Amino acid sequence: MCLNELEREQLREGLDGGQEDPDGPFLAEAMGLTEPEEERDLLLIEGEILFYKRQAGGAFIEIGKRLNEAKRQLGHGEWLPWLREKVDISERSAQDLMRLAREFPKSAEIADLGASKALALLGLPASEREQFAAEKHAVDGVEKSVSEMTAKELKQAIRERDEAVKAAQAAKADAAAAEEARAKMAEDMAVVNASLKDARQERERADDQVRRLEAELAELKARPVDVAVETVVDQEAVAKARADAVAEIKEKLKIARSQRREAQEALAAVQTQLDRLQKEEKRAALSADKDLAMFEVLFTQGKELANKLHGLLIKARGREDQTAAQGMEKALRALAEAIGRCAE
Repeated sequence: MCLNELEREQLREGLDGGQEDPDGPFLAEAMGLTEPEEERDLLLIEGEILFYKRQAGGAFIEIGKRLNEAKRQLGHGEWLPWLREKVDISERSAQDLMRLAREFPKSAEIADLGASKALALLGLPASEREQFAAEKHAVDGVEKSVSEMTAKELKQAIRERDEAVKAAQAAKADAAAAEEARAKMAEDMAVVNASLKDARQERERADDQVRRLEAELAELKARPVDVAVETVVDQEAVAKARADAVAEIKEKLKIARSQRREAQEALAAVQTQLDRLQKEEKRAALSADKDLAMFEVLFTQGKELANKLHGLLIKARGREDQTAAQGMEKALRALAEAIGRCAE
């Protein structure tokens, strides 16, 4: 409600004389705990601030409300002089009080805490403040409520809460990373097993091809020359045809043996990769230091990936247009710098 002139004069007289009205509820109602829609007299706001400065409990919230109200009325350059000359409040204190009034519009929420502890509570997410303030917390081995703590103890309790939250988040992230690494290892194992199966089938095909050509060559060499030939010319033609057939089979056999050798090398490479993955999986499962084991797995995979990226870069450098190679070089340097920062 609004004050009439007589009530305002009585309030000014009481404030100027350093008197405190014993009827707190009357003042709270008269001054209005909520911001009125109409702009109020600045002198009245000053008087209310000075009055609440002499009060205990949640008066700092009321001061903050009125500081917000006053700042809206003051023009550019008037705010700081007004703080010093009219209400004797520093800029920093005014900012803290104004923020408290915005964050805790209901002074009853923190009336028994004081400004220092209320400011400390602002370090918590708004959604957690009420619950944190309602619970008890361990302070040097003693359970205390927020109202029982000193401002220093409250700040320490909030720091410990933040550290616990960070530790939980880090543990969750570590668990997620470990699970991701295990999933990646399982995926790699599945790919390698599939590659091993394909490599074995390819080697078997190559073996079959070599055996077939070797048998065909042996049969051709063992085949007797037809005796029903009438002329020397016919004999020469048959011999030439026989020699050509043998040469053709030998050439095919040479190619088949080369393919078999390549298939065998590919199979050996896949088997080596499978053995390595199995050892890494076993080491990761048995190692007491799970983080280190997982690091080794990912580090090995990273090296393999780096080699593949280098191979692609070499191919790109062989092109006439160097745009792609330059882009790859830039990306690899950025990746190297990022990895380097991980060790800092």
